[in-house]
Amino acid sequence: NSFPNAHTESEINLIKSYHRRNKHTGLVMLYVKLVQAGYKRSITSLYRQLRKLNAITVKLPNPKIKPKKYETMFYCGQRVQIDVKVVPTSCIIGIEKYYQYTAIDEYSRKRFLMAFKEQSTYSTYQFVNALQNAWKFKIECIQTDNGSEFTNRFTTNKDKPSLLDLWCEQHNCIHKLIKPMTPRHNGKVERSHREDQKRFYSCHTFYSLEDFAKQLAVHNRRSNNFPMRPLRWLSPAEFTVQYV
Repeated sequence: NSFPNAHTESEINLIKSYHRRNKHTGLVMLYVKLVQAGYKRSITSLYRQLRKLNAITVKLPNPKIKPKKYETMFYCGQRVQIDVKVVPTSCIIGIEKYYQYTAIDEYSRKRFLMAFKEQSTYSTYQFVNALQNAWKFKIECIQTDNGSEFTNRFTTNKDKPSLLDLWCEQHNCIHKLIKPMTPRHNGKVERSHREDQKRFYSCHTFYSLEDFAKQLAVHNRRSNNFPMRPLRWLSPAEFTVQYV
């Protein structure tokens, strides 16, 4: 051999054999497997040899997320998305924690916001009661994520209905849960929370829960009176009056 440090035929055959059976294995993992099989050279030497053999690992493409086809709503109350936003601590004077409960009607984009001191099943129950009293149209379906404030699905009480489930049963309303770990399926309320962060929380300070509730009510009123392109430049408040 004119190159004394070159890989031997047995080493090359070992690399070929392991690479053939592990085509999508990364360099480090392949090297570890080869070392366990008796390979004595460095990982750099292995990389060079793989280049010579034109056997660089083929990286599998990440699975593409197929966007869920959007269901068109045809009237107010057909489906309402509900979620909770944790109020940034930078906005709060003191050590308390506050939470913003949000409901958004998918058809009219009308929102209902409330301030709470805790994120719990009881807070959710209070919120949906206040929500139905505030809105003149009947809510037929409530869509939420799988948080324990909404469902017992992933708790030790999974066989028992949550307070929200009981409320929905009493009001002839469907409680729809989105697929776990897919907040994009509750996209409207998620986007509205990002707008809240930019337009409200980035420039407001709260001295008490009462103060937070008052400022949040003003913000809620403004957002419901803000013209929106999907509503043909009507505000959610105007659109609701027109179509209810």
